[in-house]
Amino acid sequence: MSERHSLFATAPRGLPDLLATELESLGLAGVHAQRGGVAFEGALADAYRACLWSRIANRVLLPIARFEADDDEGLYRGGLSIDWSQHMGPESTLAVDFTGIKAAISHSRFAAQRVKDAVVDQLRESTGARPSVDVREPDVRINVHMHRTSVTVAIDLSGDSLHKRGYRETGVAAPLKENLAAAMLYRADWPEIAAGGGGFVDPMCGSGTLAIEAAWMAADSAPGLLRTRFGFLRWRGHDDESWKNLVDEALDRQEAGLGRLPPIAAFDNDRRAVRLARANVELAGLSGRIHVERREISAASAPAGTDRGLVATNPPYGERIGEQHELLPLYLRLGETLRTRFPGWRAIVLNGAGCQIGLKPDKSWQCFNGPLECRLERFEIATESEGSRATPAEDLVNRLHKNERQLRKWLKRDNVTCYRLYDADIPEYALAVDVYGAESGRWLHVQEYEPPASVDPGKAQGRLRAALSAIPAATGVPPERMVFKVRRRQRGAEQYNRMSEQSRTPVVREGPCRLEVNLTDYLDTGLFLDHRPVRHWLGEQARGKRLLNLFCYTGAATVHAAVGGAASTTSVDLSKTYLAWLRRNLALNDRDERRHSTVHADAREWLANCQETFDLIFLDPPSFSNSKRMEGSLDVQRDHVAMIDDAMSCLSEEGTLVFSTNLRSFDLDSTLEERFAVEDRSRWSIPKDFERNRRIHRCWFIRHPA
Repeated sequence: MSERHSLFATAPRGLPDLLATELESLGLAGVHAQRGGVAFEGALADAYRACLWSRIANRVLLPIARFEADDDEGLYRGGLSIDWSQHMGPESTLAVDFTGIKAAISHSRFAAQRVKDAVVDQLRESTGARPSVDVREPDVRINVHMHRTSVTVAIDLSGDSLHKRGYRETGVAAPLKENLAAAMLYRADWPEIAAGGGGFVDPMCGSGTLAIEAAWMAADSAPGLLRTRFGFLRWRGHDDESWKNLVDEALDRQEAGLGRLPPIAAFDNDRRAVRLARANVELAGLSGRIHVERREISAASAPAGTDRGLVATNPPYGERIGEQHELLPLYLRLGETLRTRFPGWRAIVLNGAGCQIGLKPDKSWQCFNGPLECRLERFEIATESEGSRATPAEDLVNRLHKNERQLRKWLKRDNVTCYRLYDADIPEYALAVDVYGAESGRWLHVQEYEPPASVDPGKAQGRLRAALSAIPAATGVPPERMVFKVRRRQRGAEQYNRMSEQSRTPVVREGPCRLEVNLTDYLDTGLFLDHRPVRHWLGEQARGKRLLNLFCYTGAATVHAAVGGAASTTSVDLSKTYLAWLRRNLALNDRDERRHSTVHADAREWLANCQETFDLIFLDPPSFSNSKRMEGSLDVQRDHVAMIDDAMSCLSEEGTLVFSTNLRSFDLDSTLEERFAVEDRSRWSIPKDFERNRRIHRCWFIRHPA
C-alpha cells in the first residue's frame, strides 16, 4: 500500500501558507500552497498523518478522477466513468459536496445531485441494489470541485471537518473554531515558547478553545486522537494497518508530552463560560492540567512561577452596529492588563472589532473568523523599565475630581445618586460622563460627542483611549462597570432604536422612586437626568390629581406622580417596548396598574381626540419624528402650537401643563401668551449637575388665564 497519490488539504481563508508550513513539518512531500489549501504528495499513510496531526486543515482530499464537463449531462457522464465499486458498495451510505470557481454549473445542489445520480445508477446497474444518501454521517463523502469546465472528483478522507476535535460539548456553537485557535498559536510561536518553559494565559477564554489547543500543542498531542469518525474508515480503499500504527505512535507521544506541560490558565468573567470551559477541558482529557477560573479581565495574572510566556485571546467583536464603540473600554482594559500584569510576555489578539488596545502590534495578519474579517495582532509587551506606560489624561482626571468636589454637598443634601459628572468641560475630551448609583453598585455611562471634521481622527482616538483608561480610576468605579457609546446627531425616533443586546439593567433610586435603567442597549438609558427637577415637581404636586404623560418614554415622570399619590395617571407612547418598561417601573414601586393606565398610540393623534380632563399634563415631544407607525411627521417647532392647544383643552381650570423640548433652536410661538398664562421655567428646570450646559432643554409652565 505504498502507492503515491496527489493529495489536497483545504485550509481556512487566509491560512494556506500556515498549513503548508505545518504539513512540511509533518514530513510530507511536494507541499505547495495554492488557492483554498495545500497540494502535497504521498502514500495513504501520509494522508492519514495529515488527518490525525494537522491543526490547521479543514479536510484532506484524495482526487480519484479529473474530466471536462460543459453542463449537467457532462457532469453525470464524468461521474459514470469512475469505477465506484473500488470505493463503496450498495450497502454503503454516501454524500456529495460540490464547490466551484466560475463553474459552468452554478447551482451547487443540482450539481451534487447529478454526481450522486451517477454513483447510484452505476452501482444499481452492476449489483441490483443502490447505496443510500446520508448527508450527516456518510460512509463515503465525495468532494466535487469545478473550475469553469474542469472537474475534480475526490474522496474526502477526513469525513467531517478536521476542526471538530471531539472535545466540545454537543450542540454548543463556538465563536472560535479550533483550527483558527491553532493558527493564532502558531503565529505567536507558542510551540517554541512552551518548549522554553513559558506559561500560557487566556484572560477571556469563553469555551476554553485556545487554552485546550495550547495544551495539546505543548504536549505534542495529535488533534485527531479524540475523533471517532474519519472519512476513510469505511472507505473500501482504507489501509487499516497504516492507520493503527499512526494512532499507536500518537498515543505514545501524547503520554510523554503531557508530563512536560507548562502552566496554562484560562479566565473569564462569565459564569456560564467558565462552566463550559471546564467541561471542555475535561472532555479533552486535560483535567488538572489547565487552571480555569472566573475572573474579570483586569484581575488576570500570570501563573505562579512564570516570568514569560504567551497571552492569547479572542475578545468579543460586537457584530451589531454601534457595539464596536461600546467594546472600546474592554479592549483598553485588555491593553492595560497586558501592560501591567504581563511585562516581558508576548500576546496575540484576534481583533474583530477594530478597537485599539493602547499597545502597538509588532506584527499583524488579516484573517477570517467565519465570514468576519479580523486582524490577528501580535504584541511584545515591554517591561516597566522600557517605558511602556501611557501618559494619563491628567487634565481630565483633575477636572473629574474638581467636579466631584463641587457637587458633593448638593448630592448629599438632595440625595441624588444619578447625575452628570462631566460634560465636555475640556474641549480636547468631548465626553459626557454620567454616574448611575444603582442598588447593585455605581456604574459609569460615558458618551463621546461626535467630533467635528476639523479634528484629526488619530489625535482624537488617542485622547479617547487615554480618557477611557483614566476615568474608572478617577471615579472609583471598576472598569467593567463603565459603558461607552458614541453620541451622533439623531433624528426623531433614532435615539430609541436598539443598539445592543447586552441588557445591563440596574435599578437606581431617584428621590422616593426606584427606576430601571438600561445602560447598554439604547443610545439613552431610559432616564433623562436633566429633567430631574421636573419629575420631582410633578411628584410633589400630584397628590389626589390626575396626570397625563404624553410621549411618556419609560415613564419616570409617571412613577414620580404615582409615588406622590396621584389619583390616576395616563401615559401615552407609540413604543410598546417603553410602555412595558414603564409598567416594570410601576411594579418596582408597588403601584397598582389599575389606577395607572398605559396607552399605545401616537400621542399627538390621541391628544387631538382626547375627551378627558387632567390636572397635570407633561408634554415633552421629540424634536422630530417620522416613524412609520405614525401619520405624517412630527416637527416640534412646526407642531407645538397645535399640540399645546389640544393639551390645554384637556387641562382642568386650575391645572398646569409642563411643556419641554430639547431643540436648541426652538422658539415658543408668541400667540400662546395671548391665550394662556405662560411662565418660562427653563432656568429653574436645569439641575446643578447640568449648569455647565444650560441649553440642554427649555421648559414652560402653561395655565389657563386667571
